[in-house]
Parts: sequence; structure tokens; C-alpha cells
Amino acid sequence: MAVHKQPQSMPMQTQMSNLPPSVQYLNSLDQVFVKQKIEMLEVLTGFETANRYAVLNKDMQQIYYVQEESSLCERCFFPLNRGFQLHMTDNNSQEIIRMSRDFKCCMGCCWCAGGFCQMVINVEAPVGILVGRIKTGNSKCQAHMQVYDAADNHMFTVWGPCCPCQAICCTDDIDFPITDPSLTQRVGNIAKVWRGVCTDMMTDADSFRVNFPADMSLNAKVLCIAATFMVDYYVFEQQRKNNNN
Repeated sequence: MAVHKQPQSMPMQTQMSNLPPSVQYLNSLDQVFVKQKIEMLEVLTGFETANRYAVLNKDMQQIYYVQEESSLCERCFFPLNRGFQLHMTDNNSQEIIRMSRDFKCCMGCCWCAGGFCQMVINVEAPVGILVGRIKTGNSKCQAHMQVYDAADNHMFTVWGPCCPCQAICCTDDIDFPITDPSLTQRVGNIAKVWRGVCTDMMTDADSFRVNFPADMSLNAKVLCIAATFMVDYYVFEQQRKNNNN
């Protein structure tokens, strides 16, 4: 079920914004779900297809749709390094947010996720206006990402576990806490939702739950949702590739 009227009023905040009403709908939310669509061609053949996602509210109503645009050659031969644009549209097919990442020859692991190997997702909302960036950072074994605003101020840090796996013996959701830069205050959470062993073994379509304070600024909520896509591409695309090998 899709939400077609997004929204008529935003009672949680009165901040001025140049974002369209469909994005300002996030003002009233403290949780969204990001569910990757199952691609049958990829299931049957292993061929890397462009990812598609639905963004849902807590009532499981679709509020946005996300479509990856990327090179067929890069998806086939450099799936982890590929550059892409993620086009987020509302239920009226209007593009409201664009997330883009450049192709990198080096796909940084935790040890070398900064510098030349650093992956960066630029977030525009609306298209053409930068609201921030998601960058990977160095660590010994944990996935480490940092969220920056348009002025390159460090807003949040996202840390993942050393072993982000789910299996029959490990069925819990996998948490990626969102903290302030000092790591002392937890301001939100990204969780990869456990969907069952059969689904996880047969498909690579992931599901995520994103939590943030209802009164968080609209731009910050947009960046937290964008960080979810960095988690998927940087952590779980790499994990699936390693499992396939």
C-alpha cells in the first residue's frame, strides 16, 4: 500500500525548508523501513542487477521508491566498486532526493576505508542542492561511516559490528548505532532486519529499520536514511560477494 498524500501538515517542526512536501512528510516520523526488492533475474542467474528499494513508514505503507542507475559493465565486473546514482522518488514519481557515488578502483576494507579508497555518497535534496555526504572511515575490524552536512561538518558517526552476519545460529537484527561525533550520545539506529534463513540464503534483498528522534531536523533525517544505503552497499554487498566466492 502506498501513501499518496505526503503530507497535508507537519506538526512536529515548523522549520523552513526548500524540500517538497513529500520529503517534509518525514517531519512526523521517528522510524522508516528500507526494503530491497527481490530481483528474480539475479536469484536465478546470479547476474548483478540494479538495486531497487521501497521506503516504508511503520504501517508498512510505501512513502518513497528508490532506483539505482549504474553501468552494466561496472555491475558485472566491479560490483563492489561501482559508481551509481540512487534516484528517490515519491509516490507521484517526482524525484525528491538523489544519492550518488563515484566508481573507485580500490574498494577499501575496514583497514583502508579512508584516503584513496574512501567511499563517499553525496546526498542532494532536492536534486542539485547538496545536503551532506556519507563517508567511510578507517577502523581495525568494524564498519565505520561518518555523516557530514553540506558545509562538511561532522554530524554523526555510524559503527557496525565486527561480524555483521545472520544465519541459523545468529538470527538477531544487526545494529549500526548512530552517535554524535564524540561517540557519547546515541541519536538513532540503523538495523538490518532478520528475515529468515531461507530468504537470506536465496536472495540478496536486504531489509533495514531506521530509527531517529521525531524532532530531529529534516536534513539530518534525510542523511540518516542515506547512511542506510551506504551500510547496504559498503557492508552487505561486500559480505554477499565474499560468501559467493
